Amino acid sequence: MDERTGRSVAGRVLRGRRTAARAAAALLAGGLITAAATPALALPDLVVTASPDFPAQVEITSVTPRTADGGSVTITGKITNSGRSTLKSPSVAVRAPYQSRPLKTRSDLNLVATRTAPVTQDGADLPHPTQDLGDLEPGRSATFTLPSVAVADLEIKSAGVYELAVDVRGTTDGQKAHSVGIGRTFLPHQNGSTAKPTQLSVVWPITHSPDLVAQTMPDNDQMPVLRDDSLVGELVGGRLDQLVTIGADLPGLTWVIDPDLLDTVYAMTKPYRVQKPGTGGESAREDNTVPGTGKDAATAWLAKLRTAVAKAGDQVVSLPYADPDLASIAHNGAGLNGMDTALRKASTAGQVTAEGRLAVDVKSNVAWPYQGWLDKATAATAGTAGGQLLLVNGDSMPESRDLTYTPSAARPVGNGQTAVVADPTVSALFQGDLATDTARTGAVQRFLAETMMITGQEPEHQRTLLVLPPRSLTTGTATALHDAVLGARSGGWIAPVNLETVATAAADPSANTAVPDGYSRELAGSELSAGELADTMAVQDGLDQLMVILTQPQRVRGPFSAAMVRSMSTQWRDQPKAGSQYRVGVHNYLDGLRAAVKVPSKATVTLPGDNATLLVSVKNDLTQAVGNLELRLTSSQLNRLNVGDKQPVVLDAMTSRTFRFPAEAQVNGPVQVTAQLWTTGPDAQKYGAPVTFTVEVTSVSSGVWYVIGGGLVLMVLAGLRFTLQRRKRAANGEADEDPERPADAPAAEDGDGPAADPQASVDPDRVAGDEKVDH
Repeated sequence: MDERTGRSVAGRVLRGRRTAARAAAALLAGGLITAAATPALALPDLVVTASPDFPAQVEITSVTPRTADGGSVTITGKITNSGRSTLKSPSVAVRAPYQSRPLKTRSDLNLVATRTAPVTQDGADLPHPTQDLGDLEPGRSATFTLPSVAVADLEIKSAGVYELAVDVRGTTDGQKAHSVGIGRTFLPHQNGSTAKPTQLSVVWPITHSPDLVAQTMPDNDQMPVLRDDSLVGELVGGRLDQLVTIGADLPGLTWVIDPDLLDTVYAMTKPYRVQKPGTGGESAREDNTVPGTGKDAATAWLAKLRTAVAKAGDQVVSLPYADPDLASIAHNGAGLNGMDTALRKASTAGQVTAEGRLAVDVKSNVAWPYQGWLDKATAATAGTAGGQLLLVNGDSMPESRDLTYTPSAARPVGNGQTAVVADPTVSALFQGDLATDTARTGAVQRFLAETMMITGQEPEHQRTLLVLPPRSLTTGTATALHDAVLGARSGGWIAPVNLETVATAAADPSANTAVPDGYSRELAGSELSAGELADTMAVQDGLDQLMVILTQPQRVRGPFSAAMVRSMSTQWRDQPKAGSQYRVGVHNYLDGLRAAVKVPSKATVTLPGDNATLLVSVKNDLTQAVGNLELRLTSSQLNRLNVGDKQPVVLDAMTSRTFRFPAEAQVNGPVQVTAQLWTTGPDAQKYGAPVTFTVEVTSVSSGVWYVIGGGLVLMVLAGLRFTLQRRKRAANGEADEDPERPADAPAAEDGDGPAADPQASVDPDRVAGDEKVDH
């Protein structure tokens, strides 16, 4: 058994979030542990199985006051017959602590909480007060109140933590009445102790899953668009509203806020639109969005939060913008191009946003991995994002079994980072949704017992403690945590302080500073995959190319950059389907924007003649002008069809234009031509998909006929000349020695070939030139 935490050694094994949640819920649902039918847990260690011998399930719904520092205590609760037989004449009584002794260690607290049946160590029933409940049929319940239980009768004298047990006696078989169920909780007694109070820091998360999308309305003000309007309910009487109200009443609180939530709420203070279902990847228009309804709620909540966080002694911590999932990135995306830059920008943007929206100083050097689980890779990624203080679940960095006290929370872990380690037992009390009085009472009384025991371990040496609830802190759990902190503060053994105070306190040299290499397999299964992260970062490549052609890139750059980080939010761990839909919406929207500037598809084009003009259109469906583009045509057979040079493309918003390309055809028949948009500049790239179409060339005279025709003409001219020269020689009385020789050709000499007649040769360049001229 671990003295510091009161947990079994087996409890150090890494557990997934479902195990922890089930365990905490089971513990708290029973007002600590009952010996009745429903399974229950003290902490994520031991499952208490039902027993037919103890069918009475005991729930303790309140202990007033919460400590034994007054004259008496009142206990209320509920008894449920979870057996198969009628409980005959059950009665309820309080047991006095065993031998009137306080529990000595945190391990003792755990032993009490994990008992499965009434035992001698639970003490003996007091003769009064008691309450008879009447027969209880199977499945029926009855409430009880045991008023004015005298502290003197409990024989509580010395300072410490005592077991407080409620016993149910009855019978199911007609035999003598006996104990048929027991419920346990704890009752601290301070008695003027002079121990130095433990400095306690409580993280108070104000987070929400991303709601702002990359789309904005096409008006000049770029009206923001949300994926739904559910946030309104949280801001008016809902979870976020109650968290601000409850937190405002706690001293020394550390508000840990996602700046993306602040941006979203701020956007809601002005006119905004909400996507209709199933339109996540479409450009925002009047017909696929509806007006948002949360303007008044957002305005009031933001003002309320500003007042709450400005309270003296409190501290505001801004998470990186949109709370990127550090563990997922560390394990599946650390090497992706641009990821480190994105994390650094998210950290800077987070601080600027939080300070601007809240008008307070903000700390941005805090990293909070999912559920506080840390390994070396996650710590390194957190450092990239500027995380010098790491909020860590104590189960990630368990202490040595030889350590006989709970060490302070902060400890250096290298690389300039400090891990602020939350006590795993105390934090586990507030992981589930404490929606009932029973659950809240169980958590509060156990918290009082644990913290009092911690302070008493080293009464002359002040230490520090961190409570790390989940990001999804519920209203019921927040209420319990509020009551627990104020109760311990009233008792004097806890002094609430902010995170900075705990983080800068002297480190305990005996505390564990080793960051583990490994990570929980179950938690790893809920991470964003390498493919999902790679797809998200690939958005930047497409966005960069889109920015080149836009004349107003700022209208797109900011919304998309924020949406990329939102796509990697830690909030999607518990909402994987919603996260996937959000990422798909971002991709589809970007694809739609890029495809809005395109060459429309073309059918077969008929080109009459060898010299003609090809007409190719470019269309811009964006709501802003585009430029820095050129249109290029490429012929698949240059020897058959040549097309003109590239042409610059500049288009106003929502327009199209037809470009004219001169074409020269050599041969009739079909030729494939490809139209492709390119960006301009030193790093020119293809833009969009190519469009290939067929050019059908008709009415082109073949160059062969020109050659043949030219040859025939030359032959006729040569024959005519030959005839005229023969007649001339005949008239002059000259003999023609070679009647087959042209009249003006010199006679061949021995050994010589016939002389060439330059006027009789065919000039191919001349023919080609004639072809161009004639046509």
